[in-house]
Amino acid sequence: MSNGWTEHVRHEHVRYAGSVTPRTRQPVSRRERPAKPALSRAGIVEAALGVLRAEGLEKVTMRRLAQELDTGPASLYVYVASTAELHAAVLDELLGEVELGRRGDDWAEALIAVLVSYTDVLFAHPALAGSAVSARPSGRNYLRLLEKLLALLGEGGVPDEQAAWGVDLLLLAATAVAAEHSAPAGTEDWDATRQAVENAPAETHPRVRALAGPLLSGSAEERLTWHFRTLINGIRHTPVPKGEPL
Repeated sequence: MSNGWTEHVRHEHVRYAGSVTPRTRQPVSRRERPAKPALSRAGIVEAALGVLRAEGLEKVTMRRLAQELDTGPASLYVYVASTAELHAAVLDELLGEVELGRRGDDWAEALIAVLVSYTDVLFAHPALAGSAVSARPSGRNYLRLLEKLLALLGEGGVPDEQAAWGVDLLLLAATAVAAEHSAPAGTEDWDATRQAVENAPAETHPRVRALAGPLLSGSAEERLTWHFRTLINGIRHTPVPKGEPL
């Protein structure tokens, strides 16, 4: 016959055994761990987009993505040769947001609408705008944008050679505008520029002083569309020099 204390201890052990958390953690076999998704270029670019939106372009590095994907940086270079190529791939993915739908019957206005949409995409990602000046996208979305621009220039009767050179100029101008306006400039900087133009001495800078109003006039949207119209007109009427092919 067991004593009362032994029975009490046995009873309490059974009562609480299911709720007691063991102090030591049992090792988990590798076979029981969830398998990591296989690396791919598309997966790396998707992870880069997530880091871009959450932390900014400066954090989109091979080392940071390796942490995000739980792998080593060397593994990523199998799919992406460099950080510059990675940024170009990210840019190409964002180019899928450019609106290519037709607006109205005028081909030039439709072309401007596409270019404005392209600029807006870069405005939405300020850090990428500066990188886009030198980035060379080559993916499906870049080709889609290029095809649309060439088609609209062709619709306007622009000769093929001029259209081919012209799209590069149009995209470069749009990218430069986005990069300029995406730079971190405060209100004081712009005020200083305005005051410098308005107060330029007439004796030494007569043209600047006389044209201070026009120099500072117009909204950003008005100036942007005027830039594009000017470039389009120039592309239409400026033949490509004949020489050796590139």
